[in-house]
Amino acid sequence: MCNLTCYRFSAMCRCWPCLLAVVVAVVAVCGNARGDEPPQRPNILFAIADDWSYGHASVYGCPWVQTPNFDRVAREGILFQRAFTPNAKCAPSRATILTGRYSWQLEEAGNHMAIFPPKFGGFMERLVADGYVAGYTGKGWGPGIANDAEGRPRAITGKRYSARTAKPPARGISNNDYAANFIDFLRDVPPGKPWVFWYGTTEPHRGYEFQSGVRLGKRLEDIDRVPGYWPDTETVRHDMLDYAVEVEHYDAHLGRILQALDAAGQLDNTLVVCTSDHGMPFPRVKGQAYYHSNHIPLAIRWPQGIRGAGRIVEDVVNFADLAPTFLEVAGVKEAGPIMQPISGNSLVPIFQSEASGQVDPQRDHVLVGKERHDVGRPHDWGYPIRGIYQGDWLLVKNYEPDRWPAGDPETGYLNCDGSPTKSLILEMRRSGQDKRYWSLCFGKRPEYELYNVTTDPDCLHNLAGESRYADLRRRLEQQMVAELTAQGDPRMFGQGDIFDSYPYSSPATANFYERFRRGERLKAGWVNPTDFETEPIEQDAGKQ
Repeated sequence: MCNLTCYRFSAMCRCWPCLLAVVVAVVAVCGNARGDEPPQRPNILFAIADDWSYGHASVYGCPWVQTPNFDRVAREGILFQRAFTPNAKCAPSRATILTGRYSWQLEEAGNHMAIFPPKFGGFMERLVADGYVAGYTGKGWGPGIANDAEGRPRAITGKRYSARTAKPPARGISNNDYAANFIDFLRDVPPGKPWVFWYGTTEPHRGYEFQSGVRLGKRLEDIDRVPGYWPDTETVRHDMLDYAVEVEHYDAHLGRILQALDAAGQLDNTLVVCTSDHGMPFPRVKGQAYYHSNHIPLAIRWPQGIRGAGRIVEDVVNFADLAPTFLEVAGVKEAGPIMQPISGNSLVPIFQSEASGQVDPQRDHVLVGKERHDVGRPHDWGYPIRGIYQGDWLLVKNYEPDRWPAGDPETGYLNCDGSPTKSLILEMRRSGQDKRYWSLCFGKRPEYELYNVTTDPDCLHNLAGESRYADLRRRLEQQMVAELTAQGDPRMFGQGDIFDSYPYSSPATANFYERFRRGERLKAGWVNPTDFETEPIEQDAGKQ
């Protein structure tokens, strides 16, 4: 390992002490301009994991996932208990983060594997136009294509930094040295310039090294509970621990980034937002619209702009609120002309309060939904959903209950990543051992679903058909429809089919179902070959 004195050679050296020393040296050479005299406008670090569920952090009380650095951000800032993504899939969720608009307001960008319309600018592009320096490492927006009106690739999350690599702790984890790449970015920022950086891991997205959790010292018995929609077996528990290893990898690099900011004297003037794009890549979670699908971790730290520390906030907030927050703290008065009108509401009033609990009584609900995600249904159809979460309740409306919610069986349930858990559930149905888990994770659903998420967070007991909840269901649906109508959701005007007409970002994926059924050899690398059903499955809608 190199000595700290070798910082002058850091362009060639890749060890962590040397890279950290570069930050210290640059600050010293520049007279510590960014430490002693921070810019009026804060820097912004947006740290987003890929497929990390709410609750899976030690600060949330999880005994089998250790996240000391996320915990630090929460301890020195605000921990949000009820934060949501409106759409639980990578591309549409990230599009909402960037634009401050809901996925049903984003045309093609409301789908997965989409073409991002040039007219929908993002907060990072807007901040660059206002003097910020922008960069990212890892996963920014995607998968999809984001070009400008002239067909040139957009720097939608800034300049890419990816030169530094390091050996990961397990197979399936990227060799991207996220923290080292951040330091390269920090070194490139001119003195006194505010910056915005998107730290986006590809973890804990699949695949995983099976049993890496146990290999790295975790124990199956550390898991306090397995959700009721999966069987509680060693296979599932191994899968959960392997996921935990990847969450902790995100957290470890977050810690190194915070250390680098501290060394540079910039930590306290940096708004640090730590979160995930949606729930974990397991059956009935990612890509769906249940409580565990859309409920995400969120911790925010900014000593110079947040009053109090260690606050736990119960307000319902969502990803549409982030873009207006970033613009407000940066002093940007108008989102346009780069960005379209924003639907979310800034979190700055929560920052400026010293209260915990429910800070703003108006923040009591969120709308969720989806259109077309992964390929694999006839005619490239999606599975349209709209829902509303408010208080104890989640109401979900499935607009096409005759379709398969996780994708058609014969094309591998392509809206659910391949995994040991998925394979086990599919085999349990095929063997006749137990069909309940398959029905919950992959079976067709009724038009309406109503769950008390306080007593039933796994959303196992659908109350929509019970007469005693008829008035509640009607009230929630009326509120949902009224807000979606005001937001211009095409589905509220009988035009929802437009989402199925938008092209995929890769033409090779179009008409996957028909081509596969004709015998064409098509690859779907995110699922296992055994996920494809060889025998047809008949099930009426709503018969779980």
